[in-house]
Amino acid sequence: MIRLLRPSRSAYLGVVRTSAWYDLVVTAAFATPWTYALVHGVLSSLGEASGLGVMPARDPMQTLYANLMGSVVVVWALLRIVGPLPLHGLLDAAARTLFAAWQAYALAHGAPRILWPFLVVEVTFGILQLLPWWRARADLMGRADAVRPAARMA
Repeated sequence: MIRLLRPSRSAYLGVVRTSAWYDLVVTAAFATPWTYALVHGVLSSLGEASGLGVMPARDPMQTLYANLMGSVVVVWALLRIVGPLPLHGLLDAAARTLFAAWQAYALAHGAPRILWPFLVVEVTFGILQLLPWWRARADLMGRADAVRPAARMA
C-alpha cells in the first residue's frame, strides 16, 4: 500500500490556518443582513451567468440562518487563524463533513448548482485535515497489534 507522507506539525497547522482564511473570506459577507444581501445578489448573478442556477429569493428566515452561519464561521475562522491547534483541524474536518453532507443533500434536492464549488472545497479541506488523524490512528492500531502477541507470550 502506498502511504501518504505525514505532514509536519507546522505544515498541518498551515492547512488549518489556510482553511480558516478561506472560511473567513467566503463567509464574512454572510454575517450581516446588509452584506448577505450583496453576496446573495452576486451568487445569483454568477449562477445565472454560468448556467448553474440562481439563488432562491431572500426572505427573513433565510437571511437569519445565513447570518447565524456567517457569524459562527467567522468566529471559528478567527480562532484557527490566531491560535491554530491540531485539535482545531480535527474539529474543523468534522464540521466540514457535516457542511458537505448538507450541501450534497441540498444539491440532490434541487439547490442551485453554484453550490458545487463550495462543496468541492469543503470536501478537500476536510480530507486534508483528516488524513493525518487517520494515519496516526492506523499507526497506533498497527503498533497495538504488534505488541499484543508479545504481551500474550509473557
